Amino acid sequence: MSYLLPHLRSGWAVDQAILTEEDRVVCLRFGRDGDETCMLMDETLSSVSEKVKNFAILYCVDIEEVPDFNTMYELYDPCTVMFFFRNKHIMIDLGTGNNNKINWAMDDKQEFIDIVETVFSGARKGRGLVISPKDYSTKYRY
Repeated sequence: MSYLLPHLRSGWAVDQAILTEEDRVVCLRFGRDGDETCMLMDETLSSVSEKVKNFAILYCVDIEEVPDFNTMYELYDPCTVMFFFRNKHIMIDLGTGNNNKINWAMDDKQEFIDIVETVFSGARKGRGLVISPKDYSTKYRY
């Protein structure tokens, strides 16, 4: 499904996407296009892209094609989603302990839309860390 989403093919393109977008959240999916986890996340991203287009823009970045950010953002997971607003990394407290990124595939489209809305509204208010509408800590999964 990654073919339905715009790809950033260089470090410069990623920087420009983050720098030039003034009014919307830039949502970057880092990972390998052929990875199963990324394919699941790409399916969610492509299905919500039309619904969130007024307040977010979604991009895919292949970490093998663009290795520039692998150490800076600690991109060791198969699939990583990060949010930026006006050239600032927006952290999100998901209850997992890692506030920098989402590092699993989300299959619930409405949950992802809610997260993007929360990031957008918090970032517009100048917050660098927003609280997720749902707690993803493992202690609630039985």
